[in-house]
Amino acid sequence: MHLPFIRSVKDIDLRNQRVLIRADLNVPIKDGLVTSDARIVASLATIRLALNAGASVVVMSHLGRPIEGQYADQYSLAPVAQRLAQLLDREVPLLAQPEDCPAIEFGEIGLLENVRFLMGEKSNSAELSQRLSDQCDVFVMDAFGTAHRAHASTHGVAELAAAACAGLLLDAELKAFQHTLSAPQKPMVAIIGGAKVSTKLEVLGSLAGIADRIIVGGGIANTFIAAAGYEIGKSLYEPELLGVAKNIAGRVKIPIPVDVMVGRAFDEAATAIVKNIDDVAADEMIMDIGPVTARAWAETLLDAQTIMWNGPLGVFEFDQFGEGTRVLAQAIADSSAYSIAGGGDTLAAVDKYCVTDGISYISTGGGAFLELVEGKVLPAVEMLRLRSV
Repeated sequence: MHLPFIRSVKDIDLRNQRVLIRADLNVPIKDGLVTSDARIVASLATIRLALNAGASVVVMSHLGRPIEGQYADQYSLAPVAQRLAQLLDREVPLLAQPEDCPAIEFGEIGLLENVRFLMGEKSNSAELSQRLSDQCDVFVMDAFGTAHRAHASTHGVAELAAAACAGLLLDAELKAFQHTLSAPQKPMVAIIGGAKVSTKLEVLGSLAGIADRIIVGGGIANTFIAAAGYEIGKSLYEPELLGVAKNIAGRVKIPIPVDVMVGRAFDEAATAIVKNIDDVAADEMIMDIGPVTARAWAETLLDAQTIMWNGPLGVFEFDQFGEGTRVLAQAIADSSAYSIAGGGDTLAAVDKYCVTDGISYISTGGGAFLELVEGKVLPAVEMLRLRSV
């Protein structure tokens, strides 16, 4: 991965400038309150930089998947505005329309309502892109989690704004990926979990040429286990991709577990049973790696110099099937390797097992994380590159 030159917000004088920041504030909300503010906290550095410079600051983001152009209470950013105000210790008014942005004075901040309430956001319409760009002197793209989408609030506005640059978070994300993918210190171990090989086929193919070892988990692992000739019972897997799994396993070392945790139903109350890999019965489902495998794989991580983690090893939402993920999460935290973790389930596991401080870099991206690993160009990043020439 070669990191192109992209102008940073640090390189622009923001005094008396109208600054529009695209952040990723797509956070979980329950009963009108933010239940995890990690993404909001991650966006604070850029916001504070602009406020301290005396800029008029408006932050925008999407939340959930509302019907485009239609307001819906459950997708309102009002709870986010409330939490942002608490974190900044200042008022953060919620702005209904882009044209409300001029109400924000220099040195103050506002939050634009969910950009997906605006028609033309996902289609990257020229009209909405112009409406947004008209509200700022400087556009700051700081939403790595949406950088793989060419939307009006991530791409179109960057093309039309008087000046466009990367925020501190986006800059840090790109540098972390360059550190991991361009010339990683060896040995490099990638941990890739998930339900289906098909959703991470390009990721696995790309990593096969970079990593020394790929540890696979979840339904992905079941496909590789079946490809190795083992009985997997009723486990989730993709029989049509057995050949693909064999091909990838022929290019990079992908260990097969020697023992697994099985259950007879995908249920929180299911009993967890330890089985040798060649003893899985026809009515059982593989739900996690076993304790012997977890210890062995954890030991290999201690020797790694670079670790990339995307996806749990098992059904960690059920505690009895979460030990594999917990043991490896702790091993990553204990390792002296440079480690990067990303993806929604991965971040949930990081929080659940309290290993945040042991991870070198925690990415805020899901889809963007995977597309960078695949070697794809992120549309929003490419537009910033073009504007930085």
